[in-house]
Amino acid sequence: MVVWTDQERAAISTIMGGLNYDVDGPKALSRCLIVYPWTQRYFGAFGNLYNAEAIKNNPRIAEHGTKILHGLDRALKNMDNIKETYTELSTLHSEKLHVDPDNFKLLADCLTIVIAAKMGTSFGPDIQASWQKFLSVVVSALGRQYH
Repeated sequence: MVVWTDQERAAISTIMGGLNYDVDGPKALSRCLIVYPWTQRYFGAFGNLYNAEAIKNNPRIAEHGTKILHGLDRALKNMDNIKETYTELSTLHSEKLHVDPDNFKLLADCLTIVIAAKMGTSFGPDIQASWQKFLSVVVSALGRQYH
């Protein structure tokens, strides 16, 4: 079980509260698909992903990016039990979708970049450490069914 300090909980809540899910989620997912093009293979049914502009303007990518941030809400609301909270999602991604679990880390890194750009100097080392810890637990939980 992960132990969270009050400061970590507050930092994570502040970050999540400052996100515009309909903007920041699509930005993070688009960045991931552009920077790591091999991750696109899981989105073949989403239509045109032939270049960066097509990815950034794809409504299904935008919708899924928003959905991802809503998924992080579940982790935020269940910080003391993230692994159990994500059991169903982990099973879906491992057994049905066959997503390479390394891609969760890539997406987490892209989301961190989007957040850092948005928050600027407010995203200091202490805040980032809390956020990275949170995402590490989420990524581990998503990859749980793979082990």
